[in-house]
Amino acid sequence: MTATTDRILVVGCGCFGVSTAYHLLKRGYRNITLLDRSPELPAPDAASNDINRSTSNYVALVDPATYASLLPPISMVVWLIVVRSSYPDKFYCDLTREAISLWRNKAEWGDAYHESGVVVLGPRSPISSNDQHSPTNDEDSYYAYGSYTNDLASGANVQLLESSDAIRSVFPEGIRTAAFEGQFAYLNKDGGWAFAGKGLQIMLRHVVELGATVLPGKQVKGLVRDGSSGRTTGVDCYDGSKYEADLVIVATGSWTPSAFPDLHLDESCLATGQCVSMIQLTAEEAAKYQDCPVVLDFKSGFYVFPPNEDNIVKMAIHSAGWVHPINGISTPRTSSSDPENGSAIPKAGLNELREQIRQVYPDLAEKPFSATRLCWYNDSPDGDWVISKYPGDEGLVFATAGSGHAFKFLPIIGSIVADLIEDKLAAPLVSKFAINRPTAGPDRSRQGQTRKLEIDQLCSAVDLAPTRAS
Repeated sequence: MTATTDRILVVGCGCFGVSTAYHLLKRGYRNITLLDRSPELPAPDAASNDINRSTSNYVALVDPATYASLLPPISMVVWLIVVRSSYPDKFYCDLTREAISLWRNKAEWGDAYHESGVVVLGPRSPISSNDQHSPTNDEDSYYAYGSYTNDLASGANVQLLESSDAIRSVFPEGIRTAAFEGQFAYLNKDGGWAFAGKGLQIMLRHVVELGATVLPGKQVKGLVRDGSSGRTTGVDCYDGSKYEADLVIVATGSWTPSAFPDLHLDESCLATGQCVSMIQLTAEEAAKYQDCPVVLDFKSGFYVFPPNEDNIVKMAIHSAGWVHPINGISTPRTSSSDPENGSAIPKAGLNELREQIRQVYPDLAEKPFSATRLCWYNDSPDGDWVISKYPGDEGLVFATAGSGHAFKFLPIIGSIVADLIEDKLAAPLVSKFAINRPTAGPDRSRQGQTRKLEIDQLCSAVDLAPTRAS
């Protein structure tokens, strides 16, 4: 049992790390230090920071004592994330509903959360004789139908869209949409999107105010372990510094497998790059789309947001993703590791994004992309998170493998980690999130197989121009 006076070291200042520190501090833990590889927080190339901004929007921190005053203004942090309770897994559906109730607290989160509604799309499925909207075992329709069933049962404010006209009716007048022929769809009004960076900044400020020490620019080189017991007792950093701890919590996101190669995490974690693109609108164009819902297509994995405050429309595809092996371990390739073209995505992914936006907003498909990025996930084989004590090492906990669906839980996910640390986590969840769990099957929210990132196949500025549909 970890004591409130124990030295706790959190490696990683993303969603898992900061939320965990916050919830431990709220429970009375007072000796908490957070390290992050990035000298700028939030890290510019982290999964939650997926609309590229100039580095003038970040602050390089050299004096942790002045951290809170040096954080960039919250208004500068404008990256978007889908907030949806639409899961065929009841645990995640219910947990999202709880997270949404917290996001709605304006006194706590300001304008970090926007309840635009989420249009969930999926393929039409064979009709059950008892209920034409019931989930089936059909692989293509499982996710959308199962999500609808759970949203309905949870009391979410959902509207079944039973025709293509009904689907088009939820978009603002004057917006030209695709036909949406032959699709299952519903609108979940209890959902929308969040300014991810704003949310992270708010929680970082709380963590600092509650007494934690936050040290950016500290890339961990490896774990320090007791020679006789094998228990983790701290970490070594590449700058030569060393930090001792009674408990080390690894929350390093997609960098986890490559940062700790000696732990052989390949069966529980895989870094995958997900294709993201943006379209810059004029203020007049953005005003037309401003009140659109988030659109999320579970068949293709494509999702698109309404314009942000800079009139940028962001879209992405939640897929099996792209891997970038270095020494046999998929390792994120970002603007930090490759400043020249670290934000470029594969041409194949760019073409897929163009085709998918055409299936929602045909007019936007005729506009050039303004930017791209590979958003790096840390994926588990089954899509469940890794929130786990490391077998045989009571000094080491993992809080990672968000698998592309963790950030919406920022207000609450750290409480699960805190429960694990305090041996309060329910046994079924201990098993669900164990790092060494057997997996029953693949992540059913994804389509396709992972593809290897080929540098010579990355897009260039020329490829961002629109192409006409054939």
